[in-house]
Amino acid sequence: MSDSNSKPRASSRPQKHNSAKFIDSVLALAPRLAVFDCDGTLWSGDGGQDFFYWEIAHKLIADEVERWAVPRYADYREGKVEEKQMCGEMVTIHAGLPVAEIERAAEQFFVEVLEPRIFLEMQELTAKLLASACELWAVSSTNEWVIAAGASRFGIPRERVLAASVEVQDGLATDRLIQVPTDEDKALAIRKHIRRRPDLVFGNSIHDAAMLQLASHAFAINPNSDLEQIAQQSGWQIYWPHSARQVAEKLAGG
Repeated sequence: MSDSNSKPRASSRPQKHNSAKFIDSVLALAPRLAVFDCDGTLWSGDGGQDFFYWEIAHKLIADEVERWAVPRYADYREGKVEEKQMCGEMVTIHAGLPVAEIERAAEQFFVEVLEPRIFLEMQELTAKLLASACELWAVSSTNEWVIAAGASRFGIPRERVLAASVEVQDGLATDRLIQVPTDEDKALAIRKHIRRRPDLVFGNSIHDAAMLQLASHAFAINPNSDLEQIAQQSGWQIYWPHSARQVAEKLAGG
């Protein structure tokens, strides 16, 4: 799921740093632990929303689920459903489906929809962090299947993905939520599973603010306006990926 209903303004913002300077400035901190939000931070767009509609188009979601889930999501977009509630429901709608099937669908979806939206600077950064022996984690309120597929493109293994998830029984997804990391729950997930203060945290929206506050060094990547304001007040580094502008132009048909 997206971490905010407000949209980033990458196409109209100047670059705070060029990519080489940005990457060098991060590596100069000699980090050993880095945590990344995903949607809007590692790639453009709302992976949870897009996967939802992609699944409907590919008939992976039952008709009876679609009939209530589509208007429910419309209510969320209008602010009538809370972020955490909606993010959880976007996972539990898979109850009864084989997890292997969902994982295959998530991989296909990522290739078709999100891979072209990857911020190339962030991919280069994670590669160089890995080469310097920095441990990488992904934390997201989008379902774990999409996030695991995407995180693999950044060298982040599945066991270091903390995303919206449900219990699995006999190979089938259930409607029993394990976690929905958003807002304060992102910070909670880091404390519970990583148990160390991150040297670096990267996020793009207000829903990342709590985990950004945990970091020794926080980075607002392609931030929405609400997080941009917090970043300026907190002295966090802001970076507008050049590739975000390229992605925006492609999506706009430019």
